[in-house]
Amino acid sequence: MSKLILTHEVTGLGAPGDVVDVKNGYGRNFLIPQGFAVAWTRGGEKQIESIKAARTAREHATLEEAQDLKARLQATTVKLTVKAGEGGRLFGSVKTSDIANAVEAAGLGSVDKRKIEITAPIKVTGEHEATIRLRDEIVATIALSVVAAK
Repeated sequence: MSKLILTHEVTGLGAPGDVVDVKNGYGRNFLIPQGFAVAWTRGGEKQIESIKAARTAREHATLEEAQDLKARLQATTVKLTVKAGEGGRLFGSVKTSDIANAVEAAGLGSVDKRKIEITAPIKVTGEHEATIRLRDEIVATIALSVVAAK
């Protein structure tokens, strides 16, 4: 087992600034190369405070604001216009940054692209879903309408 400090949100493991024990291979082969974690050291303890401060700054200020945003996100279908070929196949795929930009363009407020989770790659036009983790305890599921650009 190795001790790591998370620098990004990892579903099922923890939030930025958390110190976690993971198997050596998981940490060495996935978390550290992807930039999701750094090795825990005594000097790294100082890093934890700055990571947690940045995380709280990015979180929505209050619980009420987060619940209000969740209600607005779930009540609206967000429209994404993308380049597509025949049969509705996209050139590439929809990324979390595309979803964050579409949410902001729809006038629903800004969301951090790192908080958006897509269960399967979106590579065709049509109706899809994504989840946004607004706070640790509040997760909004949004409906996406992916349409081809004319």
